[in-house]
Parts: sequence; C-alpha cells; structure tokens
Amino acid sequence: MNAGGRTWLGVDVGGTFTDVVLIVDGTLTTAKVPTTDEQSEGVIDGIETACAAAGIELAAVDRLRHATTAAVNAMLEGEGAKTALVTTEGFADVLEIGRQDRPSLYDLDVGKPDPLVPSDRRFEIEERATPNGIERAVDPDAPRELADSIPEEVESVAVCLLHAYAHPDNERRVAAALDQHGDWSISTSHEVLSTFREYERTATTVADASVTPVIDEYLGRLADQARERELPAPRVMQSNGGIADAATVREHAVTTLLSGPAAGVVGASTVANADRLVTFDMGGTSADVGLVTDGTAARTTDATVAERPVGVPMVDVETVGAGGGSIGWVDAGGALRVGPRSAGADPGPACYGRGGTAPTVTDAALQLGYLGGGSLGDLELDADAAEAVLTDLAAAADLAGPVEAARGVYRVANATMTRTIRSVTVERGHDPRVFTLVAFGGAGPMHAAALADRLGIERVLVPAASGVLSALGLLAADETHDAARTHRRRLSAADVATIEACYEELDAAVRSDASDPDRATIEREADLRYAGQSHEVTVPATDPFDPAAMGERFHAAHERVRGYRLDDEAVELLTLRTTARIDGEDPPLSGRESGDTRRTVRDVSFEGRYRETPVLAREGLSAGGVVDGPAIVAGGESTVVLPPGWTASVDERGTLVLDGGVGR
Repeated sequence: MNAGGRTWLGVDVGGTFTDVVLIVDGTLTTAKVPTTDEQSEGVIDGIETACAAAGIELAAVDRLRHATTAAVNAMLEGEGAKTALVTTEGFADVLEIGRQDRPSLYDLDVGKPDPLVPSDRRFEIEERATPNGIERAVDPDAPRELADSIPEEVESVAVCLLHAYAHPDNERRVAAALDQHGDWSISTSHEVLSTFREYERTATTVADASVTPVIDEYLGRLADQARERELPAPRVMQSNGGIADAATVREHAVTTLLSGPAAGVVGASTVANADRLVTFDMGGTSADVGLVTDGTAARTTDATVAERPVGVPMVDVETVGAGGGSIGWVDAGGALRVGPRSAGADPGPACYGRGGTAPTVTDAALQLGYLGGGSLGDLELDADAAEAVLTDLAAAADLAGPVEAARGVYRVANATMTRTIRSVTVERGHDPRVFTLVAFGGAGPMHAAALADRLGIERVLVPAASGVLSALGLLAADETHDAARTHRRRLSAADVATIEACYEELDAAVRSDASDPDRATIEREADLRYAGQSHEVTVPATDPFDPAAMGERFHAAHERVRGYRLDDEAVELLTLRTTARIDGEDPPLSGRESGDTRRTVRDVSFEGRYRETPVLAREGLSAGGVVDGPAIVAGGESTVVLPPGWTASVDERGTLVLDGGVGR
C-alpha cells in the first residue's frame, strides 16, 4: 500500500555517521551528520538538517522511526548498567563457565570476555524447579534478606532461576520482593527468554538487565527532545527486523542490540525485486552482511554479541570490522592487516583533513582513484594526506610505495568481507552464485563488484538511497513482536491440546504488545530436532498443530539445511514460537528526477595498473541507458566502482543494476 501525502522520517545511528531520510509528499531528502557521543544530539541535528534541506518545519513530520546503537555500544564498551544476578543456589557461576567451545581452537592463551556480572554481584537463593514443576518454593523472607546484600551501586538486577521458562512462579516471587526493596530495573528470564539452555537464558537476561537502563534513559531523553520540537514520539527498530513503540523496547532493551543492521536488511529487501539476496552494508566502522531467502530476511535465535550469546530473535547478520574508516596496520609477523580498529568520524581518515594520522580504507580508495576530491558530499578530500600515511604504511610493511600499500589495504579489506559473505551463504548451505548482492552504506557500492567477482555473483544492486538505506528501511518495516516457550517432548507423543493451549497463551501475549491488536496477524513456528541432536531447526507450524505434518516439514527442512534426512529417527519438539505482525507500508516515494550530467575522467587503478576512467554523476544516468566498465559512478551518498567487464544500468525505481555476466 502506498501512503502518499505524508511526511515520514527515519533516523539510523551508525558508528561514524547518523543517517536521515525524509519523505515529503513522495520526495526523498537525505542527510548525513557525524554520530555524537550522546546519540540524541546527533539524531536531532540530523533531523533539523534534513527538514531544513526539504524546507519544512519539524512539526510537519507525521512519522518518526529510529535505529540506535546505544544498546550494542553499551555491551561492546562495557558501559552498561551495574548489574546483579540472582539465581538458583549452586548456579551462580553458570554465567562464567559458559560452554565448552573455545573462540580460538588452537590458541592456548585465548580467553573469554569477562562476564557482565562479576562474582561479587552474583547471589544465590534456595529454591528448586524441574521441567515438571516446582519442588521447593522460595521462602518469602529470602528475597528481602538477599536485597539487603546487594551493593548500593547496583542499578539493575537479572533474575534467572532454574527451569523458570517452564514454571516461573518462584522467579515472580523473587522479582516482586526485590521490586519492593530497591530502586532497580529488574529483568526476569521468563519474560526475556522463556526457553531452555541455562547458560544462554542467563546470559541473555543479564544482557537485558545491563542495557535496559541505558536504553530507557536514552529514549526518554530523545522523547523529551522530540516533544519539545513538536516531533512525533519515535518508534524503534528491534533486532528482529520489526518496529515497536519506545515504551515496549524500554522494558526489554536487549531486543534492540542489532537495531541498525536489521533495518538495513529490511531496506534492501524493500527496494530489491528478488527473493534471494545477500545484503552488504559497509559504513565507516564495520560491514554487515545478511541474507534474504524466499523474500524473507533470515532470522536466528543463536546470535553472539560482544562474544556473548543472545537468544532473542534477531535478523541473522554477520558483522566484521571492515569499514571505510578501518585502519591498515602491520602485525608482529610483518603481515598487512585491516581493522577492526577504526578512525571513526573524528578525526576520521587522514584524507578528511581533521587530524587523522592512520591509513584507512578510505585513504586507499582515494590513492587508487576510486574516490576523488569532493567525492564525499561537501567534504574535500586531501590526497596528499592520504599518500603520506600510506607511504608510512608501505615502509612498515616493506612495500614499494603508497600505491602498493593502498592496493594491499583494498585487497585485505575485500578478502575479509568476502569471507564474511561466504560464512552466511556457503557455510549455511547456500550457493552465492544464485543470489543478488545488494550493496549500500557509504562504502558498500565502492567494493561490491570486486566482492561479487570473488564470489561468482553476477548481479549487484545499488539502490537510489544506498548511503542511507538502513534509515529508509525503518520506514518500510513491519511492526513485529515475538514470544517463545520451551515445551520439550517427543513429537510422536505430543499432546496436541496442551500444545494448542500453549500457543494460544503465546498468541495472546504478542497480540497484546501490538499497537493495534485487531490488525495483527499471528505466525507460529516450532523448533524440532532428531533425538540426540544438540541443535534444532525452526519450521513453520501447522494450525492447528499436526504432529505428522510437522514431522514431514522438519525432515524436509533438515535436509535443506543440513544436507540429509533420517525419516526413521524419532523427532523431538523443543520450543514453540509465535510472532505478531502488523504489515508496514511502502515508503511513498515518487522517484528521483535526472539531474547533473557532468562527465569527467581520472586515473583509476584496475587490475594492477592505472587507467583513464570516466567519472559519471549518478543523477545524470537515465533509465534504460547502459554504462560499460571501467567507470566510476559518483553520487552524494556513495561512489560505485564499475570494473572492466561489468555494465551498469538504471531501472525504473532508480536502482543502479551492475551486471558482471558479460565479463565471465
């Protein structure tokens, strides 16, 4: 459905820039401003910049949607709320013991990150539940006595008791008592993640407790600033790819950890007319890779953030520290490396002229001719500064000079990103050659064709709003709410009436979270596995639940995902899942008119040598025309590098379509 005549605003906070898209009566205006330490300041600055460019008052905005990195930054930087953990007697060290797997198998000195809750803030309480029921209820006096032991500096408490996913009464009693005896934010595991696996449930609940006060304070501050400027209350992108109101995410902020990357996958799916997509978002600090199959963004409940498991549903995105600001350096063995350390927006790459002294991917791109002076909006790039830092890098890496250093940085960055794309395709049973690569972010289109060549992908799409596609994706996202509950039993012995009752409870829970329950549609899924397996496969559930049909769905899904099926093996039902969805509206875009038709030339490095290459203004490309590579297509938001053997054309939606098939 197209809802013209409205003023829509999307704001996505990235590690380097805050991106804004504003749609007024179908006309798109974009803005990029530096991300600020206090994110709300950059958000308001970006909104004011976009509204000024469009010539409207802030009060004219009808819809405001927002993706934030406040939660994930708190996790990555250890700046979350001071958190305590209350758990069952004997289980205080689950958070630290974790799993047996090692992050680096052959590194004898490898360590795990420190737990978010140190041992002196982990408390045990006498109680006991099994999957079958509560064996020992909590003594009413025990939580009050425990509350007196919690240090004054604690801001948040995570409550995670054994098997509370099945029988949460003890957890409710503890939380109620703590709520009466302290000014804490309280996260309970049966509300955050009502599924089995003690370590993952504990880690996710602790993560929620750690970041919820941060998000609560941030969104409260942003809401106040929006209200002062007569802006609508912001709605927030969740990690599951769906929008929710601020009040909902302020209660359980762990759902916003991958807010921005999820918006990018939604945006790519919105503008691309294809069912199988690899989404590639490269910004200033990192690159995010996602997958869309059968027109639906791949989701996972087995994500890792800051080396810690998070079990809430998330769009399945792999992130690597390779962005335009990623720094090139030489390791102890003399090898050239790129990232994960980044120059960020301040001071930024050396070529920005803001005091940066480290060689970055952007400096390499300028040296190789992919970027030219003024190629990043109004910013004049300093080629001499880029050459100077690359010369220093060449000396450290024993390379011939700045050009060889730039080529090395570019190749290493591309190799890193290629591995990441392979991890979400080849390693998960997908052939990348049958996918279309959607490139966006400020730096994504510059690298896209080179990555596609490495992967055998023949088609690359660069959307019209490629530099701010995550912000555009916010406006297209559905409203989504998830709930899950472990209900373990053999599928053949499943009690259908009990399962239906459980589903109905989950349905009611997610429907009540929806802004308009009557418009919400319910989607049911179930996690299944062969008896004896450690991990399960999620499949759509029949309605009503039919064990025989579910078994066949599982066998087929297991064969597709794992490569084999065992029809005679017993199948276990693990977890029931429900999603409430209110369909979003297509952003009311009327398209962009052709504009600047300037055509210049400059020397650009391809295949190890410089070639005189045409530089075209993207605004001057018309639908139906074809550009032969090599060429550079420059726009205000991103620069597209078209290698020899590739062609580019513009479709009716303003998307730049790169075709590499002619060169193979």
